[in-house]
Order: sequence, then C-alpha cells, then structure tokens
Amino acid sequence: MALEIVEKNIESVTVLALSGRIVVGDDSSRLRNKTREVLDRGRTEMVMDFGRVGYIDSTGLGTILAVYTTARNLGANIKLACLSKKFREQLHVTGLEKVFEIFDQVEGAVKSYQTKT
Repeated sequence: MALEIVEKNIESVTVLALSGRIVVGDDSSRLRNKTREVLDRGRTEMVMDFGRVGYIDSTGLGTILAVYTTARNLGANIKLACLSKKFREQLHVTGLEKVFEIFDQVEGAVKSYQTKT
C-alpha cells in the first residue's frame, strides 16, 4: 500500500497522519516533500503519527532521520507518535531512540509542545 499522508493542524502543531509503507522510492520521496512543504509554510512544530504504518525499510528510516535533521536545522522540531513494536525495535537497534522524542499517543506529543517552557 502506497504511503498516504493526511495533514491536520492542532493549534500551532501540524500532525502528519501516515498510513501505508515508508520504503525506497515514491513513498520516501512523498514523506520528504510533504515535510518540506510544511516547513516552507513556517510550521515549526510537527508530529508524525505512525499508527497506520505497516512497514518501514532502511531507506524509510533514513528518510525519517533526514527530515528530522532538516527540521532541526531550520529551527523546527518533529516528534514521533504511535510507533509499532517493530519500529520501536528498529530505533532501539540503531540507537535512534535517543534522537527522537517518542510518544505513545498523538495527543501527548501535541501537548508536549504546549507545555514547553
């Protein structure tokens, strides 16, 4: 299933609800282009909802890290929510769990932006 991205805004936070697969090719490009589009509009607080993502290959993982790095370099932030057990394991094995802020639910990730000091 091709990657689908639904964007919604909750106050200042942009939530990207992802569904499908994040793999080499069009899917990774679609994610990269969508996050860049959001950043180009000046949206600096973003949450990626992985609740409906069935599979992420190594290129997809690299894409997620690349868009996170791009966001940080532009003064923005991306938080991850609703990760599958397998995706959490991928992040653990690669050491990337220390890079990303990870939340069990989208609501918690959104709220974390609102409670920052």
